[in-house]
Amino acid sequence: QVQLVESGGGLVQPGGSLRLSCAASGSIVSINVMGWYHQAPGKQRELVATTTTGGRTNYADSVKGRFTISRDNAKNTVYLQMNGLKPEDTAVYYCYADLTTMLRRYVYWGQGTQVTVSS
Repeated sequence: QVQLVESGGGLVQPGGSLRLSCAASGSIVSINVMGWYHQAPGKQRELVATTTTGGRTNYADSVKGRFTISRDNAKNTVYLQMNGLKPEDTAVYYCYADLTTMLRRYVYWGQGTQVTVSS
């Protein structure tokens, strides 16, 4: 069993900051990629940012320069520091992990955490 537990969402004013965390636990052998996607009402789930075990990162154009993804490999935890938040960042943010267990390699998702940017 693998679980991804997210925290850190909430309501923030435009220009504010939030930090999301996601911890993976369970029978994990290795984690290849961890990251974040978001889904706004009526829209498809979209990539926000990902990071590999080696530290290579990838960001959506809409968040470059504002969001920073980081990872603590020892804790199997990924973070998303979101600065300069805009109303269009409002969405449910889902943690993502491409990892290997004793049985297989698979993609796991967290339950989602709501981020609302509004004055």
